[in-house]
Amino acid sequence: MNLLRELQSNEPLDYKNYLRMENHSFFELLNLVSPYIEKKNTVMRESISAEERLVATLRFLSTGRSYEDLKYSCAVSAQALGKIIPETCWAIYQVLSDFKMPKSEVEWQQIASDFKNQWNFDNCLGAMDGKHIVISKPPNSGSYYYNYKGTFSVVLFGIVNANYEFIYVNSGTNGRVSDGGILRHTDFFRKLENNELQIPSHRCPPQVDYKLPYVFLGDAAFPLMENLMKPYSTHCSGHDEHIFNYRLSRARRVVENSFGILASRFRIFLQPINIDVKHEDAVVMASCALHNYLRRNSSTHYTSTNHLDYEDIDNGNVILGQWRQAGDLVPLQRSTFVAPRDAKTIRDQFKNYFTNEGKVSFQETMINNR
Repeated sequence: MNLLRELQSNEPLDYKNYLRMENHSFFELLNLVSPYIEKKNTVMRESISAEERLVATLRFLSTGRSYEDLKYSCAVSAQALGKIIPETCWAIYQVLSDFKMPKSEVEWQQIASDFKNQWNFDNCLGAMDGKHIVISKPPNSGSYYYNYKGTFSVVLFGIVNANYEFIYVNSGTNGRVSDGGILRHTDFFRKLENNELQIPSHRCPPQVDYKLPYVFLGDAAFPLMENLMKPYSTHCSGHDEHIFNYRLSRARRVVENSFGILASRFRIFLQPINIDVKHEDAVVMASCALHNYLRRNSSTHYTSTNHLDYEDIDNGNVILGQWRQAGDLVPLQRSTFVAPRDAKTIRDQFKNYFTNEGKVSFQETMINNR
């Protein structure tokens, strides 16, 4: 830990980059996970400390380096790292796993209020996306993890709130599953279908006398449903459809940026993950939990303004965030679901609202420059 101590004392910026977090966040996290990862010394040997275990794990997640590479900087054998890192990932997930799916109408309405105030989309309960997490082919797995890109993967599905925080995460679906079916493999979808999510009833947006349902936002990879909005086809040429697509894209950018920040900060995701497949969920879930933790505890460093996309509404431009320079995760394919008539009607109602009573002053400028 000599290098860590030196960085901590003399090079605070390098220290932040080394562990992807600030000093206070690291020690708060260490206090949380220590009871789960601390080992007793024995007569034969002194145990690897909780701090060393956490540092090794954070370096593994933030760099994507192999156990063989990490053993030199961590002074821990590759064999030991193969046990320490998955164990510590599960501990991180256990102490930070507050992916808080709302359990009451009031909690859902708070998320909707945030989307309305920050992203100008009424009645929005969250933005969803899914990405293929590329892995090395597990032994004797055949084509089980083989995806449409010709690589092997598991799928990470997530829903985020208006503040770039995951409220739901599902990991581990094999890459062979058709991308259009990813949503249906989640317990979120089952609860949505069975009306078990305590979603509020329809609500009238400001200045209108008709009600709109509360909805989630997806892209072309997801089915259009009564509680799930997706863009109109890119082949549509109507002005009003373009307005709706812009308003949805503006609100849904939070999930695109959340996944992008996750991958740029935890670069384990930017190359095939080469660990035992039974430990991959631990790596993915710990990283998502850390993302939420750092968004709340170290947001200035973790997601500075330049890291996120933002809109120059005066000139009609989207300024791309720095996370895009690191690369992106493999997206889901477009789906070809036949949308129910009621879902199409609801989307048209949102479209009409956004082009009339619910319009914002800059939307014409933004679509004219797209």
